[in-house]
Amino acid sequence: MSQTSVGLMKSASTQRLYNYWENLRGERAAPERRDIEPSAIKSLLGDVFILEHDGGAGFSYRLAGSALCSAYCRELKGRDFRQFWKDEDLEAVDTMMLAVREDAAAAVLGFNGVNGRNQAAPYEMLLLPLRYGGVDFPRILGIAAPMDSHYWIGTSPILHHTISSMRLIWPDEKPAFLRHAVNDDVLGDNDLLVQDTADFGDHATARRQAFRVIDGGLS
Repeated sequence: MSQTSVGLMKSASTQRLYNYWENLRGERAAPERRDIEPSAIKSLLGDVFILEHDGGAGFSYRLAGSALCSAYCRELKGRDFRQFWKDEDLEAVDTMMLAVREDAAAAVLGFNGVNGRNQAAPYEMLLLPLRYGGVDFPRILGIAAPMDSHYWIGTSPILHHTISSMRLIWPDEKPAFLRHAVNDDVLGDNDLLVQDTADFGDHATARRQAFRVIDGGLS
């Protein structure tokens, strides 16, 4: 278990889910979907969700906990994961999701859930890759944990998100394209935490060029 990785997370709930997932995966890049035992994370289930890949950049909610659905005042199952993100944030979100789906990175995302009266509630989201049906990472185990109590959550639906931060946790060692990055002031070890893998080649270079750490929001 990497204490540095856990240190990127502010919420005890996201830390617990990350530790559970990391213990399950062992030496693998990610655990299988069938490895997930709901009873082992019973206290987290209200905020937990599972996404399934729909093709391209698309993911939809396959399962979503009761507390999470209550915050949006709607059932999330079957809904597009991208629908709550503002247009100007979608490129960064899509690049983050690509890193999770193709490279088995974990993602830690801070965002504000905003209702129709422009009231904002801070959340921390964790996205963790899962293998399924012999295929690498078509499912994502996630949690969206509220950072504070807000009286309106559950009565006034969250309509969209504004991003406050993004971090990636790579499954192994730092990729070569990040070890030799020339723009370290933009993207450093503390911004994209990396732990031990081979050069990702052209895909990784594209990821390096497209992804920028967001600190303080995109909007």
